[in-house]
Parts: sequence; structure tokens; C-alpha cells
Amino acid sequence: MNTSSKQSPNINPHVSVDCVIFGFDDDKLKVLLIEQAHPNKETHRLALPGDLVFENEGLDEAAARVLNELTRLKGIFLRQFHAFGNPDRVSNDKDKEWLETYRTDPNARVITIAYFSLVKMEEYNPGTGSFAAASNWVDIHDVPELAFDHNQILDKALEALREEINHNRIGLDLLPKKFTLSQLQRLYEVILDRPLDKRNFRKSIKKMHHIKALDERQTGVNHKPAQLYKFVQVKKIALNFSLLHLFQE
Repeated sequence: MNTSSKQSPNINPHVSVDCVIFGFDDDKLKVLLIEQAHPNKETHRLALPGDLVFENEGLDEAAARVLNELTRLKGIFLRQFHAFGNPDRVSNDKDKEWLETYRTDPNARVITIAYFSLVKMEEYNPGTGSFAAASNWVDIHDVPELAFDHNQILDKALEALREEINHNRIGLDLLPKKFTLSQLQRLYEVILDRPLDKRNFRKSIKKMHHIKALDERQTGVNHKPAQLYKFVQVKKIALNFSLLHLFQE
């Protein structure tokens, strides 16, 4: 979509996709936000990357396209997690004004399908495109009021992310192939946004069939080298348990 013109006639005005891209940098959890370009304003509202769907594309295809158009990011695995269709999704006057600039039918009711992903920030350098004036990683604790209902979408995405990491191995690929238990614990603490008891965490790790202790230790560190671990492939049923339950005292 060109920022100087209205939307393409091939666009479905009632269906959109929004992408919640979480970034992990070994210490903090961040989310990728865009600044909505507005030709008549010096300041721009922050929003999740998202846009309407073409009539001739699937939802997954649309999510990948929109993310690339707005942030220049490609090849990110996106997981669909929720649909948002409240009739009052657009209630803020600033949102209505922005829609009048970029949408042929700014008053059309839009149902959005939301996707999320978790990536290593160091591997992705977002850019800008389409109607995004800029794109930046923002700490999830510092997210301001976003456009439309995007704060609600972000909150729901956080719930989905935490549920997934409790039951599956999503996010575990963010660690090195060989990692320490301290690194693993920090990953869960950042995503769950709470401290975990070290002793209980390590007791829980011993119950996990997909985490294997190696006869290797760290090298090149200024402290006592810690034992290294790795993930191994096991049957899916063995992974289907709540890590959060195991970490509770």
C-alpha cells in the first residue's frame, strides 16, 4: 500500500492481520512496533504491524506479506493465536482520522486475525516501508497506548506466548545449541516475567526428557565453568506438560 494513495481494489476491507513479534536479547523481552505515518501530523501513533488482507491470499500468506511490507522482516515463523472482532475496535478519534487517510471505507468493520512470534533480536534488523514511518523494538514494560485495540492484542499475545512456552518448546531455539541451566532459567524468567526458584527449577529440569546433560562444561569464562545441556527430539506427548506447574513449589 502506497502512503500517498488509498488502498488497492483487491483488498478485502473487512479482514486484516496483525503481527506481534516478540524479541529476546538474553535479558529483556521486547515487542516490535511501528510508527504510523500520517501526512498531516508531526507525531505518529505506535501500533503493531498489521494491515488488510488481499482477496486472493491466505491468512498466513497475508501475515508474512504485511510484516515484510511494514518492517522489511522476512522468514519469521508466525503462529496464529486469536481473532478480534469487537464492533468498537475503532473508537479513538485519532484512529478514525488515520483510517480516513489510508482506507477507502474507513468506517468498515474489520475483523483481525492475530499472529505472534518470538525471535532473537540480534538476527533481525527491522526497517520501514508502506505506511510505517519507523519500526523499533520496545520493552514490553514500556509500551504506551497503542493504536486501535493493539494493547489488548499485545496482552493476549503475551498470554499465548507464556502458555506455549509452558507446554511446548517454543522459544527454546533462542538459546545456543549447548547451554547452561542458568541461561535456560533466565529465558523462562524473562518470558514469564517473574523469578523462578533456582533449586526447584533444576529439580524440574531433571524430569524433562527433551533436555539432556552433556559431559561438557563452559570454556572461556571468568567463573567456575557450568555444565552444558542440549535439547533432544522426543515424542510430542512427552513435551505436553506444564513447565509452570513443575516450577511451582
